[in-house]
Amino acid sequence: MMKTKYLSIGLSFIVVLLAACNTPYPESCPSYSPFDLSEAGRYPNDDNLPFQFPLDGFDPRTPTRASSFVAYGKAKPDSPTEYHAAEDSFAPPGTPVHAMASGRISYSGRAGGYGWLIIINHPKANLYSLYGHLSPSRWKLGSGTTVKKGDLIAYLGDPDENGGSVKTPLVPHLHFGIRAGQTADYPAKGEWRYMAGWIRLCPQDLGWLQPTVIITAQKIPPGGYSQPKVGFLIRWGSELLITSLYTIAGMGMLVFAFSKRSRFFLLLPGVFVIVAGIVFHSNGMISTYILLVLGVIMTALGILLYILLSKRAERSSSS
Repeated sequence: MMKTKYLSIGLSFIVVLLAACNTPYPESCPSYSPFDLSEAGRYPNDDNLPFQFPLDGFDPRTPTRASSFVAYGKAKPDSPTEYHAAEDSFAPPGTPVHAMASGRISYSGRAGGYGWLIIINHPKANLYSLYGHLSPSRWKLGSGTTVKKGDLIAYLGDPDENGGSVKTPLVPHLHFGIRAGQTADYPAKGEWRYMAGWIRLCPQDLGWLQPTVIITAQKIPPGGYSQPKVGFLIRWGSELLITSLYTIAGMGMLVFAFSKRSRFFLLLPGVFVIVAGIVFHSNGMISTYILLVLGVIMTALGILLYILLSKRAERSSSS
């Protein structure tokens, strides 16, 4: 009866948490705004302007570029309920990619379908910019590097390394996104994730801005661009769920081992939770070290219980 009660409480907690994290998806999103990059060539040479386009000489009005330009807010052809949170600009492999504004690189590394990905925080404007489908094999800047507007950060990747492969090559292009806020303001997973490309929510509702509109405006509002408020459960929901499940599992193992007086197995729950924390953190599924701390506490508790059972066993054998 007691076990059933605790199981019901645990399941209820999980159901409520998942329900709270559920977000209604829109039927459609507003289309992107017209833009004019006819003067984009002077942006890199004017130190009084805060932004520039990351590709040299880009003009979407030309036939070759306009036909291959994937717009911000566009619905995905094979999944019309997903929307593009960036702008895709097609260019040859090896094309130089520049920082759109001054800031600091918060991420530079491989990222699944992005090939090589670079993200730059721009604190002055309260923005971050995202550059996907870069080349892993060519020179690029690393995480933590401070950059100025126009600095070379990487090159576009070849079809077999930019998120594609030899069997399924990807047409070379730059996936360029701009978002209000900094990368640390958003979770690593879910529709609000900071690395999002296609999402099921309207990009502007999640802080994703149309890059060409931001660049052509050349304005930074007082205090920077305002970001949407990320709900507590949206920001931490998956992390709370993972942490709770593994904490419950670890404590259950600890109680079971103690009830069975299995001294050796008292040491396993803490190690189990620590390993889980390392795996989830390295995979980006959780961003804090709470699970690792709980694992250390469980290990210490297991050692104490081990000592307690050992002393009991010694007293029993001596009597």
